[in-house]
Amino acid sequence: MLTSAEIRQQFLDFFASKGHKIVPSAPIVLKNDPTLLFTNAGMNQFKDIFLGLQQPAAVRVADTQKCLRVSGKHNDLEEVGVDTYHHTMFEMLGNWSFGDYFKPEAIAWSWELLTNIYHVDKERLYVTVFEGDATEGLPEDVEAHTEWSKWIAPEKILPGNKKDNFWEMGDTGPCGPCTEIHIDCRTDAERLTIDGKTLVNKDHPQVIEIWNNVFIQYNRLKNGKLEPLPAKHVDTGMGLERLVRVIQNKTSNYDTDIFTPTITLTEQITHRKYNNTQSKQDIAFRVIADHIRAIAFTIADGQLPSNSGAGYVVRRILRRAVRYYFSYLQYKQPLLFQLIPALAKQFNHVFPELQQQVDFVVKVIKEEEEAFLRTLDKGLKKMDELIEQAKKTIHTTIDGKSAFELFDTFGFPIDLTKLIAVENNLQVDDKGFEAEMQLQKNRSRAAGTIDADDWVILQPHAFTEFIGYDTLSIETKIVQYRKVTAKGKQAYQVVLNATPFYAESGGQVGDTGWLTIANETIAVTDTRKENNVFIQFTETLPAQLNEPVIASINIPRRKAIMAHHTATHLLHAALRKVLGTHVAQKGSLVNEAYLRFDFSHFAKLTDKELENITALVNEKIRENIPVVVQTMKKEDALKMGAMALFGEKYGDEVRVVIIDPSYSVELCGGTHVGSTGELGIFAIQHETAVAAGVRRIEAVCGIAAEQWMQQQLHTLQEAKTLLKNPKDLLKAIEQHLEENALLKKQVAYLELKQIEQIQEQLLQQADTVNHTHFIGKLLDVMQPDILKKLCFQLKNQLTGNYVVVLAANISGKPHVAVLLSETMVTEKKWDANQLIKQHIAPIIKGSGGGQKTLATAGGQDASNLHNIFQTIQSLL
Repeated sequence: MLTSAEIRQQFLDFFASKGHKIVPSAPIVLKNDPTLLFTNAGMNQFKDIFLGLQQPAAVRVADTQKCLRVSGKHNDLEEVGVDTYHHTMFEMLGNWSFGDYFKPEAIAWSWELLTNIYHVDKERLYVTVFEGDATEGLPEDVEAHTEWSKWIAPEKILPGNKKDNFWEMGDTGPCGPCTEIHIDCRTDAERLTIDGKTLVNKDHPQVIEIWNNVFIQYNRLKNGKLEPLPAKHVDTGMGLERLVRVIQNKTSNYDTDIFTPTITLTEQITHRKYNNTQSKQDIAFRVIADHIRAIAFTIADGQLPSNSGAGYVVRRILRRAVRYYFSYLQYKQPLLFQLIPALAKQFNHVFPELQQQVDFVVKVIKEEEEAFLRTLDKGLKKMDELIEQAKKTIHTTIDGKSAFELFDTFGFPIDLTKLIAVENNLQVDDKGFEAEMQLQKNRSRAAGTIDADDWVILQPHAFTEFIGYDTLSIETKIVQYRKVTAKGKQAYQVVLNATPFYAESGGQVGDTGWLTIANETIAVTDTRKENNVFIQFTETLPAQLNEPVIASINIPRRKAIMAHHTATHLLHAALRKVLGTHVAQKGSLVNEAYLRFDFSHFAKLTDKELENITALVNEKIRENIPVVVQTMKKEDALKMGAMALFGEKYGDEVRVVIIDPSYSVELCGGTHVGSTGELGIFAIQHETAVAAGVRRIEAVCGIAAEQWMQQQLHTLQEAKTLLKNPKDLLKAIEQHLEENALLKKQVAYLELKQIEQIQEQLLQQADTVNHTHFIGKLLDVMQPDILKKLCFQLKNQLTGNYVVVLAANISGKPHVAVLLSETMVTEKKWDANQLIKQHIAPIIKGSGGGQKTLATAGGQDASNLHNIFQTIQSLL
């Protein structure tokens, strides 16, 4: 039986024999594409070619692409693991033609590979062909039908509607009809009972699509109309996981050698058995086997788990896996990180980036698991409170707002909340939960929505030439523009025929500057790159759009940015020399004010390490080393030791920045100074933790470093002045700290004595109100914390039912503490937290809260403090 590795290789070898160039997978994490968080299809890395924004390096290519889908058709995250053939991360095998071959070759080669190379049973195959759509004015794909008729019986060529057989990149852009290949994996007996063609595209778990051939021949405009493309393309995708299942004759993707190693290892770790059923335990095994790939490869490609954007997607997938092993495998400690070394080894031959960072990925996942397991425990306690509250009030439903709080605050998936609710004979308000979820989505959408008009094309098929490495001002032309509105503000995006403006990329911010047209000058506020198009942002448009444009960047700002970018390279090399070669860049920001550099390292840097790093960078600055930039083949650059960043997509030709071949050689598209001496001086401002296994350094160089050092010297001088200009500043500070510590001890001692005296007075002055001991007193104390300490002391002295209300006016601000006996809470149903919020906070114009037996408040109005005691007495 062929292994998954052999099946993958046969695909690539087959298309290599048909004249295709085999290209590597793009990173799973996307950059410079505002429409997508992750690579979700094999065509993403070729999007610019389909849009006509980039010329292809080869007209025929093939690859296997890491993809991530967590929403959309058949890809709801909550369904992954429940069935046997959908996944979060998957490999998409693809072959592509950019204006070269079209339907006859694509269809013939698909059939040849499946039946002659993989020896798939022809009788089990069906194909679908676009049937046309009258509302769109789209004809039936007669050509595809004719080509399939050469290879497969006519009754197995099925019509497909626009939903299934017309592929679109998005609301706008290249699109076209597609033809899908489906396979019937049922038993012979089942196939005799029901004709397989009636089950195609009906979500039958054994009648599945394995390959889609898309014929890109139209462009969808914003107004919905379709126009023919000047060049026709082929874009195909075949899921490796499904293909391997078919060839290895399995009924589930999870029974193939892609997933069985992970499942077996999970069995060994948890001492549970996978039985390939629909039990919650077996679903948990499948969820873990699927999710660990998505988690590991996204982190390896540079996306750390976080609370927003792509990072939130990674965190959500990870937490779903944790929830499954916690709830259904009864494994209560971190599990996922233990699977990474085996997974890295399994995929090393095709995706080596995971093996190269295995220690880092293990560290990140383990800490994420530990954090969520702690949160999970807190969430379970919150769930217990909700259950207790529901039972006390004779409710049978947990409200949607509380269920959403569990999801949003504690990371509880809604199905976990439902599961625990059912176990306690309760239900969850689904509609209320969905309403809260929709409100959050609406808030997020409103915050990030950008409304853009259609591009106004002044020069069709014009490519932007970036000349900003060597030229800072140029005469050019506007080739297209559009108006955009975001957060209520209007701006314009302008594309130039040639531009000196560097677009935000690789951590370096975009250039600003000016466009001058016919004596009119407008400011460029930012420059970004979307789908390889350089876009200048302006607040207005020039009156004469067709006139020549003088495009000039802000030179002083660019020079400061260049200095910080070169300093980033020097810092990266210094970190590797001082800390070790495990250091790898995990993020950066380079602007005119400072640089920020995130890197993999597992411990806080010591003062000595920071001193050594700073000294080494400044040594290289003083050496005034020439910064050499060369363009070469990527293979040649890597051979000479150039560092490439994980998660970056590089072309065949790369730009290499060399600062002494024995010190720093990196692939980089940013702008740099001519020699290191231009940096002047380098200083580290801060060193902190960012995430598990990731540290951050913020630093400055040049004028920014001089200004920062002047600020430090000014602060130092102010400290000397405050301490009366001592000869030995450090000794004077130590002396003050010692005196301060002694005074604190004395204050604490006096405070204790004061508390003892007040405590005795309060006990003597206690009243009895309605069979309850009541103490209410306005005290003359200096610290709000004393009120709370007194409550703790009184708690040890009082018995039976009691209510204590202590208040103080401290520097004109009211402070209150309320103490209740346990019996007041359990028998009388009093609640200190509610007393504070409902009865006391309004009187002092403040807020507060706490536990049922002890709560505190602070406010703005101390004039009515005496009314608090009367209020509580009245309640008694």
